[in-house]
Amino acid sequence: MNIIFKTVASIVLLAVCFSCNQKENDSRINKKKEVTAKEILGNPKYLAISYGGYRATSRDVQPTIPQLKEDMKILSAMGIKLIRTYNVQLPHAPNILKAISELKSEDPSFEMYVMLGAWIDCKNAWTGQTPDHNIESEQNEGEIARAVKLANQYPDIVKILAVGNEAMVKWAESYYVQPSVILKWVNHLQSLKAKGGLAKALWVTSSDDFSSWGGGDSLYHTPDLEKLVKAVDYISMHTYPYHNSHYNPAFWHVPPGEHNLPEIEKVNAAMARALNFAQAQYDSVSNYVKSLGVEKPIHIGETGWATISDGFYGNEGSRATDEYKQGLYYKLIREWTNSKNITCFYFEAFDEQWKDANNPQGSENHFGLFTLKGEAKYPVWPLVDEGVFNGLTRDGQAIVNTFKGDVETLKAQVLAPPQKQDSIK
Repeated sequence: MNIIFKTVASIVLLAVCFSCNQKENDSRINKKKEVTAKEILGNPKYLAISYGGYRATSRDVQPTIPQLKEDMKILSAMGIKLIRTYNVQLPHAPNILKAISELKSEDPSFEMYVMLGAWIDCKNAWTGQTPDHNIESEQNEGEIARAVKLANQYPDIVKILAVGNEAMVKWAESYYVQPSVILKWVNHLQSLKAKGGLAKALWVTSSDDFSSWGGGDSLYHTPDLEKLVKAVDYISMHTYPYHNSHYNPAFWHVPPGEHNLPEIEKVNAAMARALNFAQAQYDSVSNYVKSLGVEKPIHIGETGWATISDGFYGNEGSRATDEYKQGLYYKLIREWTNSKNITCFYFEAFDEQWKDANNPQGSENHFGLFTLKGEAKYPVWPLVDEGVFNGLTRDGQAIVNTFKGDVETLKAQVLAPPQKQDSIK
């Protein structure tokens, strides 16, 4: 009996030890999964993208949680682990966080993090009254409070807070504010971090045009901008060669030395110039920041390429718009940013038709890597062909290639940019 008792006791002790070790191992695994913004940003293993899940022509129709979960699975399959949202005024961003949380509960290995945006406006923005760019909107305080609440509710998901989106650039005439407003709220969030009101590892930034970060006109070079550069944890800058193909086309037009090239080679060369354009804007911000004696990470908060346009960028304009060019730009921008450890929030994941609801062919509706139906545009064709989306759907539709995957049919619609002596609308 004594021998049996000792044997049983040994087995129980081993079982207890095994259970403790297993819990310790599980704890280590869980701890390992908890990453911070500092570890995510600049890490090519954490590809980033801007995300809006709206399907309808109005944001009054909110995507459902199941729809958002569908989208998160599609993005995860293509290697995306960091998404960017833009405001917390509507249910969209809170529902995204809920959807990701549910996916993590269903599958502990699921990994998706969020750069949560708080929208910032000036007084009288979007009211029909004259915007007052020197006074901020009364709604900003509530927007920041909602963002803080969500960051504290989902600390395992929200790793970055962004104060405003293109909120300082002066061409945003409907709503832009002075840098002092952004600085005020960035300082507020940094103070909350210092006092324990937000996670200390949470990073705070503002996401704005390259010019707003000092990379363009010197009129942006103000004392408040200098203070803002020092206050944020990193700089999130936007660069859009696509839009500049109309507004600043010198880089885009086919130079005389390339006039005799085959059309597709003219396109390839133009897209290489587009990458150079984005790199130059990045460098301009970097140079300004360094001129202040500041060493701070700089990442790309937005850049992208539309696939349909009946306006400035279409066949009667800069001819910048088609899936082939989008595919080249996506490849070039990802290769460059990954090689330089720059996080790039590519704009955007899916087409959204609310942005220019009265003009279905407007370019703003067609920046997605996927159509509204979930068809994969040219940049994503290789992933479809590899089968990474097998079993996944968007609103019941399987993920298939646009143009039925026929690259020659796609290329038949591609136009080279205008030549330098050509007129452009």
